[in-house]
Amino acid sequence: MFSGCLTALVTPFKKYQVDAKKFRELIEWQIAHQADGIVLCGTTGEAATLSDEEKVRIFKEAVRTVRGRIPVIAGTGSNDTAKTIKLTQRAKKCRVDAALVVTPYYNKPTQAGLYLHYKAIAQKSRCPIIVYNVPGRTAVSIDPKTVARLARLKNIVAIKEACGKLSQIRQIKKLCRLPILSGEDAQTIPIMKAGGVGVISVVSNLIAQDMSAMVQAFSQGNRKLAAAWERKINPLSNAMFFETNPIPLKTALKMLDRLNGELRLPLCPMQPDTKQKLKQALKKYGLRLDSSYAI
Repeated sequence: MFSGCLTALVTPFKKYQVDAKKFRELIEWQIAHQADGIVLCGTTGEAATLSDEEKVRIFKEAVRTVRGRIPVIAGTGSNDTAKTIKLTQRAKKCRVDAALVVTPYYNKPTQAGLYLHYKAIAQKSRCPIIVYNVPGRTAVSIDPKTVARLARLKNIVAIKEACGKLSQIRQIKKLCRLPILSGEDAQTIPIMKAGGVGVISVVSNLIAQDMSAMVQAFSQGNRKLAAAWERKINPLSNAMFFETNPIPLKTALKMLDRLNGELRLPLCPMQPDTKQKLKQALKKYGLRLDSSYAI
């Protein structure tokens, strides 16, 4: 279930509130463009500025909209184990397919603390858990040996790896059979070469069909086609990080007339110089900009 191209969906806002109508439109676009699943309320979904009540409404709306057509994964992680358990339990009641749980940020727990954190969530929520390792955001990284311990827990079902170290990916693959999903678009193929099964993608908000085609080509053994897709996609993937994610992504969606581009503070509109670079990247890829953004 948790493989292929899973889109880390943006959260659309309208006058600072979650825009439910646009949210449904974004989900239908992902399904129509062959995404293998959606991930809600992650980094790309601006989870840090969403209340738990907003997240639960998002989970419910997504499940109602998807109607079982693709997996729905709910971001429920925080740096408070008890709070994470409670939100994961609520997500499960919303009938999501799994929860994405980031490592506790700011606290900087030990490896023993990380293991106990995930063990408590897995046991008390009884929801399938995807571990999310992104040390660049959290200041802590899960050791492969800790991942192997977690893999023995029944409802730890995958790990999203954004550590940036292929050696760590290979070590996880060597120590256990836990499915590995890339947490960085530009590293999707290298991680799949190291044993990964797909990606939780930012850029697939723009090009879900192309990202799915790349992952599928590699999975089916057509490495030449996968490499061709990788060469085409990576410059656009890199453009999504000209500024902090999801600032460039939401700006790009506005340029494509698919979103109003609204962010929640402390994220703010894109700077003029990087915005111009983003326009060029979209045009070079072949995406059609709204006339007001034509270069």
